[in-house]
Amino acid sequence: MLNWLSDPLRQRRMVTRRDALRAGFLGTGGLVLSDLFRMRAAAGLNTQPDTAVLLLFVHGGPSQFETYDCKPNAPSEIRGPFLPIPTNVPGIDVCEHLPLHAQTAHRFSLIRSCCHDQSNHFEGHARFLSGYGQMKTGTAESHYPMVGAVVNRTCKGRTPGLPAAVAVGGVVLNGPDYSPGIAQGYWSPIYRPAITNGGLRDASLTVSSRQLEDRMSLLSGFDKLRSDLDVAGTMDSLDAFNREAVEVLTTDRARKAFDLSLEDPKIRERYGDGYGQEVLMARRLVEAGVSFVTVRAPGSSPGSKAYDWDDHAVNWDLPSAMLGRLPKYDQIVTTLINDLYDRGLDKRVLLIVTGEFGRTPRLEYKDGRIGRDHWPNSMSILVSGGGIKTGQVIGATNSKGEHPIERPLDPQDILATIYQHLGINPYREFPDPQGRPIALTQGKPVNELW
Repeated sequence: MLNWLSDPLRQRRMVTRRDALRAGFLGTGGLVLSDLFRMRAAAGLNTQPDTAVLLLFVHGGPSQFETYDCKPNAPSEIRGPFLPIPTNVPGIDVCEHLPLHAQTAHRFSLIRSCCHDQSNHFEGHARFLSGYGQMKTGTAESHYPMVGAVVNRTCKGRTPGLPAAVAVGGVVLNGPDYSPGIAQGYWSPIYRPAITNGGLRDASLTVSSRQLEDRMSLLSGFDKLRSDLDVAGTMDSLDAFNREAVEVLTTDRARKAFDLSLEDPKIRERYGDGYGQEVLMARRLVEAGVSFVTVRAPGSSPGSKAYDWDDHAVNWDLPSAMLGRLPKYDQIVTTLINDLYDRGLDKRVLLIVTGEFGRTPRLEYKDGRIGRDHWPNSMSILVSGGGIKTGQVIGATNSKGEHPIERPLDPQDILATIYQHLGINPYREFPDPQGRPIALTQGKPVNELW
């Protein structure tokens, strides 16, 4: 994979003259970084507006009943153990264990009527993050390009020295490292976003100043030689791509964006430890100029067996898992929302908080534990920033939370909304391996948000 931000082996080894001449070997079939920029330019890049999307992905499928679509009047085997509380926006309520959400409802909107047709986790990832549910043969990844790869292919990084798309935190799968939203599907691996794990330590190439001077001197010498030989000036474009490659590898912008020590300690404390710091890093990246950042919201908590939000009774007890994880989730999500607004990023950065599907209306029981199964027929999504109209609920499910009864939406509509915000044509077509034109989405932007 293209993981130039997170390869500790590359940090430890010496940079050779071969490395210097190649100006940034990426480790995938001999591809060099300047080749990467040429290929992306040949594909036709958009000059997108100064906007960004931050996707906080709640892997495992969070229960809408215990978060954003409570059903207090439903029978006990449906409504679950928790009650709703009112928010500071009349008519909107959330789970009683999200009190900070209740104080921040004027800064977000809820979508309660999204649904689709994939009930397995990674098929759900594929359906939600590419628009299509088909999997690549022999893998747990989408056959179709996901949103992060689309951004990498269609948007040139707004800020020199920073990529268009980055994933913060990955999961272990059979195959390449993976994070929700980065799979390139049947496209070339050059469009796969980088994953960073561990922040600044994994976000830079450790090169001494002497080695860097040596690299630049060699590049300069060969550039001059080529320019002398190329009297027609046809090397100009190649030189531009090489300069861009060197800039990515040597600029201080990426290092600063990943350096949390530069952040106000009070802000770091508000985000809290654990994945709170990863979410803060994601905010720093979009603020620095990355167009798309995805980061995971783990479902773990001290003393809980839960490691994600897959709350089957056979796995662990849903009420106990929620009581352990919701306070941290409540803190991190609302801190991020308020931070975006307080920093004046609320128009530029669109925040999407979602999982791959919801949970079953009816509770399940196992050995004294309570749980809910997978349920793509209804799910809830939080949206903030991006200049949207906040303090509203879009769509509704029936009294038992089984399916939408108002404004049913498909993941394709959410993707169209994301692409529209980023200035990407949601209906742009790219050929599949058989040469058939495939649109990025078949949905429509959720215009009620604006």
